[in-house]
Amino acid sequence: MANNISVTIITKNSSLYLVECLGALEVFSEVVIVDNGSTDDTISIASGFRNVTLYKHPFIGFGPLKNIAIDKASNDWILSVDSDEIVTPELANEILGLELDSCRIYAVRRDNHYHRRLIQGCSWQNDQVQRLFNRKSTRYNEKLVHEGLKMNTNLKTELLQGKMKHYPYDNASQLIQKMQHYSTLWAKERLGRKKASPIQALFYGMLTFFKSYVLKHGWVYGYEGLLISISNANVVFYKYIKLYEAERFDSLYTSQNNKS
Repeated sequence: MANNISVTIITKNSSLYLVECLGALEVFSEVVIVDNGSTDDTISIASGFRNVTLYKHPFIGFGPLKNIAIDKASNDWILSVDSDEIVTPELANEILGLELDSCRIYAVRRDNHYHRRLIQGCSWQNDQVQRLFNRKSTRYNEKLVHEGLKMNTNLKTELLQGKMKHYPYDNASQLIQKMQHYSTLWAKERLGRKKASPIQALFYGMLTFFKSYVLKHGWVYGYEGLLISISNANVVFYKYIKLYEAERFDSLYTSQNNKS
């Protein structure tokens, strides 16, 4: 077992792939899970793995929540994994054999799937994520969504050869739910810092669809490619529309208060 690396995961209603996810991580001595309100079998599944330590915390944003998991870990070296990601045996063996360098962040390739079908188009291909790092050198930023590691000039990124399987979506309902959640968080995070308009929303949404479906070969994947490309465009469209509405209503509210 790897005794100098702690795996961290945040969960919410993650039961679908959690057995497979945690089963692939049994070679690590510690897996820290921070759950933010699961109502399915997530808690009972996690409790069945002897190397898992489980904590509960309200949702405060993806970046802040991942930092809480990092702080709960016993080791300084952190492997951050999502609950819909499966570390392959090849990647696990590669990580276990590394001579870890605290001046490096290690990135991992991901193969993204829709309903277990591998999708190598729609901007889902060539996916790389920074996931193995020393918490004394870096940690996650405080972004509510699309969080990432804080970078400084002393850190270099090394891409590992092994891969993770990623199962982000299984049906259209999940695409819609995540679009709703992510676009709201994006707008909330940028309110007062970024401007938006309906024209921007329409333009960037259409541009995203063209890139995803045409330039990134979404058309090759039949209905899945069309669905994913439309979803990608909708996420962008609603991010800007929600930010525009938040700015507009906030401005109207402020104006009315000043008049009174």
